[in-house]
Amino acid sequence: MLSVAVCDDVFIECCLMAKDIKNILEQMKVPCILRQFQSGRELLQAQESFDIIFLDIMMCGLDGMETAQLFRKKAFDKILIFVSSSQKYVFDAYDVEAFQYLLKPVGHRKLEQVLQKAVHKTQGSPQEFIIVSRERQNKKLFLDSIYYFGIQGRIVEVHGVEGVFHYYGQIGGLEQMLQEKGFFRCHKSCLVNLKYVDTYNRQEAVLENGERVLIAKRRYAQFCQEILKFMKGNGGVV
Repeated sequence: MLSVAVCDDVFIECCLMAKDIKNILEQMKVPCILRQFQSGRELLQAQESFDIIFLDIMMCGLDGMETAQLFRKKAFDKILIFVSSSQKYVFDAYDVEAFQYLLKPVGHRKLEQVLQKAVHKTQGSPQEFIIVSRERQNKKLFLDSIYYFGIQGRIVEVHGVEGVFHYYGQIGGLEQMLQEKGFFRCHKSCLVNLKYVDTYNRQEAVLENGERVLIAKRRYAQFCQEILKFMKGNGGVV
């Protein structure tokens, strides 16, 4: 049973959003429990553990961003979907791992698309990985755990959450393999996971773990296009 919360201090907007969500989930044949809240404080005090939370940002008292920060301290794995009439908080949404950032008024079709993705995520989609070989042994590398691939001669350096792993390979083959997987070849010697890019300029990208990777001058325009495309598909302004 899916558990959904809608939090908006404007009573009518909260009710309309909740009604639309309920209708969409019924059409998807997804059984759900849906609760409405008129303040961030009320949401935080709820005893239930919600799978998906639709959260207005511009609320009186405890605003949506502050509510999300407090909520993340006790439930980091839940899906947060921001709803706002302003675009100005979109980058702040990344700090609390927002799943989507919707602009009011939210159309029925857009809400349906976002709900389909959110429900799919709660059902636990399998993690993607690749298999590489080193010293006659195969190793599974989960893409979600990799910051970037680097190349030194014929050696590929895999920089990830578990440290650095080396194996013999070619970065060109990796680039083809990882098309449409959230990776971009920002330099001839680097294939970066766009998920972990924190800040960037024309010369380099700074990752969330503090590492820096070079961006080739001729690849910068495409890098900007790809990271904006990635952001839009993973919580950016839509």
